Amino acid sequence: MSTAPHVADSHDLIRVHGARVNNLKDVSVELPKRRLTVFTGVSGSGKSSLVFGTIAAESQRLINETYSAFVQGFMPTTARPEVDVLEGLTTAITVDQQRMGGDPRSTVGTATDANALLRILFSRLGTPHIGPPSAYAFNVASVSAGGAITVERGAKKAVKATFNRTGGMCPRCEGRGSVTDLDLTQLYDDSKSLNEGALTIPGYKAGGWGYRLYSESGFYDPDKPIRDYTKRELHDFLHREPTRMKIAGINMTYEGLVPRIQKSMLAKDKESMQPHIREFVERAVTFSTCPECDGTRLSEGARASKIDGVSIADACAMQITDLAAWIRGLDEPSVLPLLTTLGQTLDSFVEIGLGYLSLDRPAGTLSGGEAQRTKMIRHLGSSLTDTTYVFDEPTTGLHPHDIQRMNDLLLRLRDKGNTVLVVEHKPEVIAIADHVVDLGPGAGSAGGTVCFEGTVEELRAGDTVTGRHFDDRASLKDTFRKPTGALEIRGASTNNLQDVDVDIPLGVLTVVTGVAGSGKSSLLHGSIPADAGVVSVDQSPIRGSRRSNPATYTGLLDPIRKAFAKANDVKPALFSANSEGACPACNGAGVIYTDLGMMAGVATTCEDCEGKRFDASVLEYRLGGRDISEVLAMSVTEAEEFFGSGEAHTPAAHRVLERLADVGLGYLTIGQPLTTLSGGERQRLKLATHMGDKGGVYVLDEPTTGLHLADVEQLLGLLDRLVDSGKSVIVVEHHQAVMAHADWIIDLGPGAGHDGGRIVFEGTPADLVADRSTLTGEHLAAYVGA
Repeated sequence: MSTAPHVADSHDLIRVHGARVNNLKDVSVELPKRRLTVFTGVSGSGKSSLVFGTIAAESQRLINETYSAFVQGFMPTTARPEVDVLEGLTTAITVDQQRMGGDPRSTVGTATDANALLRILFSRLGTPHIGPPSAYAFNVASVSAGGAITVERGAKKAVKATFNRTGGMCPRCEGRGSVTDLDLTQLYDDSKSLNEGALTIPGYKAGGWGYRLYSESGFYDPDKPIRDYTKRELHDFLHREPTRMKIAGINMTYEGLVPRIQKSMLAKDKESMQPHIREFVERAVTFSTCPECDGTRLSEGARASKIDGVSIADACAMQITDLAAWIRGLDEPSVLPLLTTLGQTLDSFVEIGLGYLSLDRPAGTLSGGEAQRTKMIRHLGSSLTDTTYVFDEPTTGLHPHDIQRMNDLLLRLRDKGNTVLVVEHKPEVIAIADHVVDLGPGAGSAGGTVCFEGTVEELRAGDTVTGRHFDDRASLKDTFRKPTGALEIRGASTNNLQDVDVDIPLGVLTVVTGVAGSGKSSLLHGSIPADAGVVSVDQSPIRGSRRSNPATYTGLLDPIRKAFAKANDVKPALFSANSEGACPACNGAGVIYTDLGMMAGVATTCEDCEGKRFDASVLEYRLGGRDISEVLAMSVTEAEEFFGSGEAHTPAAHRVLERLADVGLGYLTIGQPLTTLSGGERQRLKLATHMGDKGGVYVLDEPTTGLHLADVEQLLGLLDRLVDSGKSVIVVEHHQAVMAHADWIIDLGPGAGHDGGRIVFEGTPADLVADRSTLTGEHLAAYVGA
């Protein structure tokens, strides 16, 4: 019998040849299949461009092409990544850190299968019995309809007169758990008429369509102050039901202002709105718990049906560890397979370190790391093998204690016969890799090449930035700064905090630690008094289109435009690609997007402006020998030098650029679209923007996310400079180098969820290491080698 391997088993590599996505410079790599490969390199070196932008993107595109043309019409269209050869791809499942669902009805339970399984359980065992699983679903409304419905069964025809569907949605809040009341004084100024600009809602500018819908509807006099409207006119203005009519010669649907605002602004998640609209909603709307369902989102029937005295609302409100114990205690042979599956799903939560959540927690409130781990739960029990799983820093938001668990999960996925690709900076994760690809050597245009490929041992011995810093360990400080005061928090009970009293010292570097779910964010974001002058810098995505870039976001473009205008004696608007200076062919986008209907859309560089985004006439104006497009193509470091002295000396622009270089973004191009930045880069961009603020207290949420071991030192230097300039810096952090560098540590715990929420240690890092009474203390002691 021949023992020669079958030819089908010879395809055991993913081959990438000549990748040029973003800053990649003709990168070629061979990745082993069914192994764990970790991609390392400084922030901005091109890891995400290779893993997400090339390998995962092409795999997804090829899968989409297998669907029918009809289905493809509903899918996002993507162009083929810029790469010469991609061979050996398998189906890629991307588990990233994008925040989950903007829909207010999306919860941890609905995002996984747990809620669906619970609904089936209650429909079988709940007493009194109220109906099928949909009767327990808060996103299914009850419907009853009358009339003739013809049902054909073979030759027989049956006519039904009624149709009923029992849903579990609370009729008052429509399954949202909270009701909203509008403060009408924030919508309009009743002393003015519509023609005088009475509406004060963002997006309803006088003369715009939203405005003309009301001013030209004919239901009331647009020149009459709103306070003088009759009862009928006021009802038509505020509450009239949708009516088809002609307005300004165009067929339109008119409806009252209140339902229109509710549909357009209140049906969306607040977090996914643009800042100015969110500000308006926070001002105009009061959100209060629904009085009818008490925030459970469920109808009266669904709340009344119980198993052993527990309703589905109670089950969803339990901490998942408690719910898993309750499920195991149910002895019902008739639904044994269901209980087993539900138990396994809940155990996956506990295993992955999310046992402290509850199923009714809104998905939009999960942090990036929690969202990523929730998405993982779906894949842990999956029967798929020979798939490629792509992870983006899966240890974000994890305490060193939890990283071991995450490592076990990654290895389990690999051992099922899957290819696991991980972008990661933590040495604990790099250590378990079968294969390491190190990109660099620098960031931005100084990166984009493969510096090293091989095993972890070879990396340690190699002379790359990652290899040199792999075994770096920060040492504890000998001297600690003295606090200048304290920020007092008394009786904090947000989420799982258990009546916490704490004094956060001011004028020093304070680090708040604790396992994931111990209450760190609740303490800092939910309990600090509003008048404390706090500047909070988190990792939430910067809302911006592909036209936004670091120059527009930081306000850097204003002084640059003014300097150009002054030097050439023309108006500043000419130097904006979103205004008068835009290239007429591509409207200042630099590329032309062609939608090819059923096929993948294509972005091609505009031929008129060659991607420069400006009209040719604008490029004739110069400042310091450079035109505006050349300035926007500079990196922060180059621009800092350019605006620092000589003819182009612009102090206002130079100040912003100095701050950007300070936070380690010297490699970013100032005209690079914001949509291409990583989470860590976004946070550092926000930090640079806020560094000029008057606020005296900075709260940072894991600023080391996305930072290479070598960049953490620069961040610590920046935090020191902030403190030395008289600011107070409070950091939520799991990175031991930052803990070792702190002047004061506040450790929460001892566990997560209702096992946490207490302060288990306050003091200096040296005391924490000597004490070793907490999980953080043990890990920090091991880290510094004490």
